[in-house]
Amino acid sequence: MIQLKKMFSAAVIVAASLLIVGCENNDSPVYTPTTNSTPTITAQSPSSNATNVVLNKVISITFSEAMNSSTINTTTFSLKQGTTSVLGTVGYSGTTATFTPSVALSSGIIYSATISTGAKSTAGISLAVNTTWNFTTGVNAQGLSTVGLGAAGNYVILAKTAINNNPTSTITGDLGLSPAATSYITGLSITNATGYATSAQVTGKIYAADMASPTSTNLTTAVNDMTTAYNDAAGRPSPDFSELGTGNIGGKTLTEGLYKWTNTVTAPTNLIISGSSTDIWIFQIAGDLTVSSGVKITLSGGAQAKNIFWQVAGTVSIGTTAEFKGVILSKTGITLARGAAFTGRALAQTAVILDGNVVTKP
Repeated sequence: MIQLKKMFSAAVIVAASLLIVGCENNDSPVYTPTTNSTPTITAQSPSSNATNVVLNKVISITFSEAMNSSTINTTTFSLKQGTTSVLGTVGYSGTTATFTPSVALSSGIIYSATISTGAKSTAGISLAVNTTWNFTTGVNAQGLSTVGLGAAGNYVILAKTAINNNPTSTITGDLGLSPAATSYITGLSITNATGYATSAQVTGKIYAADMASPTSTNLTTAVNDMTTAYNDAAGRPSPDFSELGTGNIGGKTLTEGLYKWTNTVTAPTNLIISGSSTDIWIFQIAGDLTVSSGVKITLSGGAQAKNIFWQVAGTVSIGTTAEFKGVILSKTGITLARGAAFTGRALAQTAVILDGNVVTKP
């Protein structure tokens, strides 16, 4: 009996050793758990019973998990006006399905969108029930209007209290600082000229409030316009998406529209912003915005960084080597960690902190 126990123990040790070796060699584990959860709908746009929906609206659904794209089609995702089916195309990316009508919707009409149980997760599990919701169109042909930046749009970086850089960054576009003086711009090894300064790290000019006229006046106008733009973005009513992902937007595909969160938003994994070259995105964030290291924002379908507005009441933190897109309107500060790449505009009502970044105007 003792000998058998020893043999059994030895076998367990050998098996465990083999499993460890396999893991160290990046082999597939012996046991892989599977997910058998039933997929649900976590967001839809337009929302149920929404009114004044624009006539060029792209209908979208966000699922609780990744779906089998082959099951997301015009059979499972449909739009009707009464009993008449609306022609359109269906797309799927990340966890979001979209229905794009072939022609503009009619004004003042009730439409019903349906996603059926034919839609299945990657594990082959269907939605629990068919889901149908209604919305009513308005009279406007277009969706969100852009956020006007005014003179703030002349700068790729604009701040009030400081612009601090840990070399070496590569910046394309002009920088502005007001009401703080030139001494609060650090790490750029600037060379002063009349009314502006230059830097080997900047393809553009650098302006501060203490420089020769008319720089101070121009910056005052730009800073005021930055505040106006922030208030415009923050005050847009009737969001298409509220509390999406309870603030976690990692892995999601974000279609055009107005998004609202009453707390912090995080992006721990890659995400996609999908839409046409004329679509507008406004993200209203009452807390902080935190993008994890290495996270990449990808634009698809023609979406442009200049049409994406991140209105953030708290701080903005872009992680190491992350790739961020869009115009940031921050009521406080913006920090880019080492090696992060940013295509857009960093417009902060306090400071902008850089650390060996690539910053490019949209």
